[in-house]
Amino acid sequence: MADSPEINDLLNKSNWQDERRRLRDIILDCDLDERVKWGKLCYAYEDSNVVIIYGMKNRCALGFFKGALLEDEDGVLVRPGKHSQAMRQLRFESLKEIEDSEDTIRCLINRAIQAEKDGLEIEFTEKDSLDYPGELQDALDDDSELAEAFDELTPGRQRGWVLHISDAKQSETRTRRIDQARPMIIAGKGRNER
Repeated sequence: MADSPEINDLLNKSNWQDERRRLRDIILDCDLDERVKWGKLCYAYEDSNVVIIYGMKNRCALGFFKGALLEDEDGVLVRPGKHSQAMRQLRFESLKEIEDSEDTIRCLINRAIQAEKDGLEIEFTEKDSLDYPGELQDALDDDSELAEAFDELTPGRQRGWVLHISDAKQSETRTRRIDQARPMIIAGKGRNER
């Protein structure tokens, strides 16, 4: 079966091309379905996302959507960000590193598939314990249009904005981030949406 133009475009990207192709071969050999999601090669088991390939500036990685549930006796899986609850990445800096890690890659993919077969779910605890910075709470109290739009956002979008604003160390920066975010929030968009 021929690859879609979208898949071919990703496979032909100049950064991490050989590494991306090798990871793809390993993943497809594990009987996962290939698709493009979020501009990346993504692989699913029975319509549930299992693993995604990232090509970043200094490394490439496999992202396991339920990586926090996977047994990782070698400690090779890392959180992609400090607020990541579910996703874990297996990172590489060369094709040789991927080839040397093939057994580990296959083992983790099989564990991720088994997690889907077993119906395992991540318990997202942080979503219920968001601490709104004072500047955001004040802005929501003072601007009914903003408050209504923020309330209409999905919990994930709300969380993204709260974390983005809270991460600023200074009050002026938090206030500036709120002002910059306002048009996107009013439009119903999350922090990383265009």
